[in-house]
Amino acid sequence: MMENMNIAFASGKGGTGKTTIAVNLAYFLACSRQKVQYLDCDVEEPNGHIFLKPTIDESAPAKVLVPVIDQDKCTSCGECSTHCQFNALVTLPGNVLLFPELCHGCGLCIHICPEKAISDGDREIGQIGEGTAVEGIDFIHGILNVGEPMAGPLIREVKHHCKENHVRIIDAPPGTSCPVVKTISDADVVVMVTEPTPFGLHDLKIAVEVAKDLGKPIGVVINRQNGGFPPLDAYLSKNNLPVVMTLPEDREIARHYSMGDILLQAIPSYMDRFMELAVNIGKLSGDTKTQVVK
Repeated sequence: MMENMNIAFASGKGGTGKTTIAVNLAYFLACSRQKVQYLDCDVEEPNGHIFLKPTIDESAPAKVLVPVIDQDKCTSCGECSTHCQFNALVTLPGNVLLFPELCHGCGLCIHICPEKAISDGDREIGQIGEGTAVEGIDFIHGILNVGEPMAGPLIREVKHHCKENHVRIIDAPPGTSCPVVKTISDADVVVMVTEPTPFGLHDLKIAVEVAKDLGKPIGVVINRQNGGFPPLDAYLSKNNLPVVMTLPEDREIARHYSMGDILLQAIPSYMDRFMELAVNIGKLSGDTKTQVVK
């Protein structure tokens, strides 16, 4: 069983099919009578809901801490702005300016202010939606407010909704920036989804280095496989990166994807491939007893 496992799906670039693989593994495991939770941490452009079609039972604002400055108490000593490593505060004579979009909500300024002129406040950065998707999949996603520069705090809020005794499928943002690190930091296994092209290989290399630096077991899914790509094969062999599944370039897959269909519902013949993926992920995590039921 894969109970309580965090499986993160990542990619060095967008468009590799990361969400397609994540959604269909969640569906496969749910059909195999496992408790599954799908967490869409691609908060700038979440799209897991398009395929899983959840009923959102609860939606709540996600907020972050921001300081509130009492200008009457403030003496413009500059302690807060001097120690703010994110440059969210600027001290002027008789006034302190706050740039809330730069604030990381660490609370340091509140603790070091000698005049106790700074207190807790909050600011809404997005929404958290919770519901139930097909086959009883527990569904969570975050939607970042338009113009909000930092996705990390909302990703943290999404992950706070993790449930025990579930297989947790975590859909990470594309790329290799801070939101990706925030998403995969507590993953038991990171599955990198790539495509057999020069661009796919280039960005896969960068993403793999990020996951390696975090000490994560890594498996690779090759999507849209079409006759092989020797440079990718050579890279995977040289770095001992296991291919946990391949998915062929198939016009029918693309057609059903464009309609928002779950691949395994539309083309059940691919079930065996996702069984192989589940078993290989279990091996990567060191769980030699991983079992799935067709």
